[in-house]
Amino acid sequence: MSSRIEQLIDEIEEYIDGCKYQALSNTKIIVNKDEIDELLRELRMKTPDEIKRYQKIISNKEAILNDARAKAEALINDATVHTNELINEHEIMQQAYAQANEVVKMATQQAQEILDNATTEANNMRMAAMQYTDDILANVDNIIMQAVRTTAEHYESFVGALNHYSDVVNANRVELNPPEPDNYISTGDTGALPDIGNGGKENLNLDMI
Repeated sequence: MSSRIEQLIDEIEEYIDGCKYQALSNTKIIVNKDEIDELLRELRMKTPDEIKRYQKIISNKEAILNDARAKAEALINDATVHTNELINEHEIMQQAYAQANEVVKMATQQAQEILDNATTEANNMRMAAMQYTDDILANVDNIIMQAVRTTAEHYESFVGALNHYSDVVNANRVELNPPEPDNYISTGDTGALPDIGNGGKENLNLDMI
């Protein structure tokens, strides 16, 4: 069963795949800011929970090792008790020593095997949890960087449009208030104003703003 953070990543990818492309572009898409913000907000909230869950798995390594140590100590204690019982039987003293040494040797080997297996299992669990967590964080980072790039592209397009509108406004202002020529001669007719044509310049189109 997949985690909620994996589901969120799938939903974000499906959302991005379902977005429409901008006009005359096959790379830029139109994103609903509220929807993508909601998905990213929930992703940010769930990520710490996922990391804690896998940290808990990693911490179980110590519990596995403690259990292995307890089993090993129990085997050694049983072997020691059995050895003492054999030694107390005087008529089979030599045999008791031999059997006791063998029992202790076997118990020690079994205890070492338990410890080795427990250590290997705990390390494998730790590495798997760390790899899975790193994969999730890498996916989160890719989504965030894609959102940053998309936002930057929209911002650059918006600034370019504002600069264009500023140029149009300045051109229209020049047309409304042209500079007087140095050789201008007054005709005494103060009521007449020179005819101001567009002179081939671009007029301000208010519908563009």
